[in-house]
Amino acid sequence: MDHIKDGWFTESCTLWPGQAMSLQVEEVLYNKKSKFQDVMVFKSKTYGNVLVLDGVIQCTERDEFAYQEMIANLPLCSHPSPKKVLIIGGGDGGVLREVVKNPLVESVILCEIDEDVINVSKKYLPGMAKGFFSPKLTLHIGDGFEFMKQNQDAFDIIITDSSDPVGKQEMNTPLFCSRVIFAGECQWLHLELIKEMRTFCKTLFPVVDYAYSTIPTYPSGQIGFMLCSKNPETNFKDPVKALSKEEMENMNLKYYNPEIHKASFVLPEFARKVLSEA
Repeated sequence: MDHIKDGWFTESCTLWPGQAMSLQVEEVLYNKKSKFQDVMVFKSKTYGNVLVLDGVIQCTERDEFAYQEMIANLPLCSHPSPKKVLIIGGGDGGVLREVVKNPLVESVILCEIDEDVINVSKKYLPGMAKGFFSPKLTLHIGDGFEFMKQNQDAFDIIITDSSDPVGKQEMNTPLFCSRVIFAGECQWLHLELIKEMRTFCKTLFPVVDYAYSTIPTYPSGQIGFMLCSKNPETNFKDPVKALSKEEMENMNLKYYNPEIHKASFVLPEFARKVLSEA
């Protein structure tokens, strides 16, 4: 409860010094320490229920779709046949919800190390956690990167939705063999880090691109995505599968569409200059 004072939750971090994000709290719904982290859910004044892990906002009911839809559909719509998908992390269920919507996806393995996050999300974030009830899902409770080392199956797409950064050792495992996407930080705060990530990824993959989405409750209102492919013919910027209006309605999409897919790769000039050097 150290992050709540006078009815306001405040997130601050040494990774973004000199700034903070605050939300007004109506009620704390859950606050316990799991085997791995502090888990809290509170009902906010304007953003619905909010999931917080170790003092860091993971998602809110109001704006979560801007992240979940993009990290799922950017790779899904860039692959001609995304049958098998691996999700590392994602215990709130939001990314899973979006992945299982895709009719081309036949099976999904989700690896989440903290089962408490899944159970809490099912209770307090049911709109996000509905994907856990999909027949396409195989759920693995454990470390996702350890799972990759021990399972040599080929996946069409790997989505890393983890609060922990993806390191060089994890990226170099054999399972990173098709298309990979992971959260790629904020260009307003960590542009040099993004450049380093892009440079490293290009040593492993012939195609590496950076896209971003806007989301109010993430640091500086923005989150990036690093997309990588072993297929040199991959063009992430132009979706192989452009969803129709009918398909988007059936999938209940609120943020993603073919136009924003293309636009998400268009960077402001200051960021384009730096990342073009990577």
